[in-house]
Amino acid sequence: MPDQQLSDAELAAQPAAYWTGAAYEALIAYTRERQAEKGYTQPQFWLLRNLSAADISPDGAGMTLPELQQAMAAYIRPEDDLAAEAEVLVRKGWLRRDADVRLWITEEGEQARLDLKRNAPAIRAALHAGIPDADYVTTVKVLRQLVRNAGGAPA
Repeated sequence: MPDQQLSDAELAAQPAAYWTGAAYEALIAYTRERQAEKGYTQPQFWLLRNLSAADISPDGAGMTLPELQQAMAAYIRPEDDLAAEAEVLVRKGWLRRDADVRLWITEEGEQARLDLKRNAPAIRAALHAGIPDADYVTTVKVLRQLVRNAGGAPA
């Protein structure tokens, strides 16, 4: 849909699915471009987060690639190759494999996770520029209600 000036009535008639999809693609692309500029990928960051006891992992236990794929099912993209991304992190020394092919975060990986996490506020700030927090909260509330209305369960 072209970017044009629309009245409030015209905006109210716009399809939510189109705009949520367009927003999703643009936000993911922007985030991944900023991460690539810093030398890492979003899936690499997710791998570190899911294996860190200080982040998503409840116990810091190692996980197999299928377990990681399942843990990330809600946000991993079809084009993301976790096996290839994990290999990069193993070569960097940020992950290690045990005899059961479980991946574990290393001390270097934990430090890298903390370093990479520091990029998130700047990305968020750029994406939220010109959007008051109250408007953002309203938008999230509306999206959650749209999900409920469609029969889904908002996170």
